[in-house]
Amino acid sequence: MSWLSDDGTGVFLVLTVILGGGAAFLAGRGLARGWKPFWRLFFYMALLAAAVRFFHYALFDGSLLSPYYYLVTYAILTACACLGFRVMRTTQMVTQYRWLYERTSPISWRDRKA
Repeated sequence: MSWLSDDGTGVFLVLTVILGGGAAFLAGRGLARGWKPFWRLFFYMALLAAAVRFFHYALFDGSLLSPYYYLVTYAILTACACLGFRVMRTTQMVTQYRWLYERTSPISWRDRKA
C-alpha cells in the first residue's frame, strides 16, 4: 500500500484514516448542525488535509509537499466529512420536520406518506 502513503500502512491508517477521518467526520457534523452550506466542507477539508500532511512530515518524516499524497489525504478526509454532514442533516430533517419526513437510512430521508 505504498501508493497511499510514504510513511507506511500503519501510520497512514492511524494518522489519516482514524485521527484525520474522525476530525473530518466531526467537522462535517458541525457544519450541518449550524445549517452551513455544503460547499464550505471542501475548503475546510483542504485545510485539514494540509494539517494531516504536516503531521506526517513532522512526526514520521513523510513528504510535506507531495501533491499526490495530499490529494489522497484530501479525498479520504472529504469522504469522511461528507458522511458526517449527511448523517447530521438526516437527523435534523427527521427530528425538526417529523411531520414532513421520515428516515429511510442513516444518510437519507423521504417524504412522509399522508
